[in-house]
Amino acid sequence: MASGQLNGVLFKGLATESGERTKSKYKKGSFPEKLSVRAHGLFLANNHKRLRFATDAVANYSSVLSDHSRMMSCPSVIHKRKRVSSTTKGRINSDCRVQSSDPENRVVKEENDVSNMREIYPDLMGVGSNEEPKMTEISRSKNIKNELIALSIPALAGQAIEPMAQLMETAYIGRLGPVQLASAGVSISIFNIVSKLFNIPLLSVATSFVAEDIAKNSRENTEQANDKIERQQLASVSTALLLAVGIGLFEGLALYLGSGTFLNLMGISSASSMHGPAQQFLSLRALGAPAVVVSLALQGIFRGFKDTKTPVVCLGIGNCLAIFLFPLLMYYFKLGVSGAAISTVISQYIVTFIMLWHLNKRAIILPPRPGALQFGGYMKSGGFLIGRTLAVLITTTLATSMAARQGPIAMAAHQICLQVWLAVSLITDALAASGQALIASSVSEGDYKSVKDITYFVLKIGFVMGVTLAAILGLSFGSLSTLFTKDIEVLTIARTGVLFVSASQPLNALAFIVDGLHYGVSDFPYAAYSMMLVGVISSAFLLYAPSAFGLYGVWSGLTIFMGLRMVAGFIRLSTKNGPWWFLHQDLNKAKVSPVG
Repeated sequence: MASGQLNGVLFKGLATESGERTKSKYKKGSFPEKLSVRAHGLFLANNHKRLRFATDAVANYSSVLSDHSRMMSCPSVIHKRKRVSSTTKGRINSDCRVQSSDPENRVVKEENDVSNMREIYPDLMGVGSNEEPKMTEISRSKNIKNELIALSIPALAGQAIEPMAQLMETAYIGRLGPVQLASAGVSISIFNIVSKLFNIPLLSVATSFVAEDIAKNSRENTEQANDKIERQQLASVSTALLLAVGIGLFEGLALYLGSGTFLNLMGISSASSMHGPAQQFLSLRALGAPAVVVSLALQGIFRGFKDTKTPVVCLGIGNCLAIFLFPLLMYYFKLGVSGAAISTVISQYIVTFIMLWHLNKRAIILPPRPGALQFGGYMKSGGFLIGRTLAVLITTTLATSMAARQGPIAMAAHQICLQVWLAVSLITDALAASGQALIASSVSEGDYKSVKDITYFVLKIGFVMGVTLAAILGLSFGSLSTLFTKDIEVLTIARTGVLFVSASQPLNALAFIVDGLHYGVSDFPYAAYSMMLVGVISSAFLLYAPSAFGLYGVWSGLTIFMGLRMVAGFIRLSTKNGPWWFLHQDLNKAKVSPVG
């Protein structure tokens, strides 16, 4: 008994002396802030040596006591010696880190060792608590940025492929003459009005709903085989596809049967030289409407899966086929504008079928029962976005109509500027789409820190991309316009639009990105109402400015439209009581829970 007590007193005295010396030398607040990480490690090693020295001293003294005990020959003393040795052994194991063959004792020893170190060196043991969260935060932010970039690069390629194919189509049509180019431009505008009225809402809603669905399923089914893709049963996927088929058939019939009426509404009467080619082109493009709607819904679904590579491959195959067919059908078979429309329709169906084949590998397309479909959610959120898309299309259509009233030469020049403006602007939409998918998934999981990081990151990158695109177009648009036509009059007018095409790119980039951010948090009502107000203001300008300033009035109206669209998005981000409340709070102190 005396051996055990003396042993404990000896160790306590040694440890306490070391601890007091440490505390007096490194007062609270002086070590963590001023000592480097390397010095921290050396300090730990030095004190660890002190503890080992104390351990060796206690062990040596215990052996002396044991030798003294063995000299006792009385049975009672021998019995008491065994108990003392056991007590001493336990005291040494817990305090001095003597090795033991018992795994459970080893765990207890390490826990006690950490506890003793905290009591002796409270300032030293608190150093890591401040550094580790910072390192974790930096690592988390870096992972978010890497994931966003990994999603954005394929999406960027996907956004670039289709506009580039449309630019190639415009270039081939432009070589047929200004009348053909102007008529195709009017027809494409009408096709975009009718198809995008439902397509864009379906694309945006599908991305958010599928991402939320997957996040909820992952929380419910946490145990899954690694590196094994299982087909998931997602009601959001089946609903999006069924809606796409129905909307596509409706759009196709409306465009085919009402092509003449739509042209009259655009100011192209039957007496115009553009009416015949435009009606033929629009009727043929109407056959591809179902494929366009379904393919856009599929792109939204894949974005929800955080997969932007598969759509790129599918779009690449289809649009490369279209580029191959353009000269073949237009010039070799002498189909003219009709050959361009047929090439585009064939490529659209090819893209759709390939996407469906890939989606069938990872998701069950058909719903288990009709009651599982989410028509209500899609109709509610999609209804807001239909109003928003309608405001966008009315504004852009009004601009095209005002340009068409300037004559076929001016309309052809406007078509060149508009196609380049939209094609380049939509490149930044890839970043917005990737941000939307990540934000929707993070919001569903209640991870608002990640949402905050994603928001600031995409806004910074978007602004840089906009400025870069403006500089590139400002230097190259004059040469780029010659790819679309050789007509001197058309080129002369088109080149005057270089300021509109290039200077508005930063506005366009930020406008597309804030739209994607709002879709990510499912802020569809504000996106709709704000766009309606912006559309009314811009349309009022477009009604009067072209009569006084010609095409300059048209291009100024479109620039005002994108600028107000960007401002409306930033106003929403700055509000503290809306869906972006977490941008204005310290999330390290706020506690949030997953949505749903």
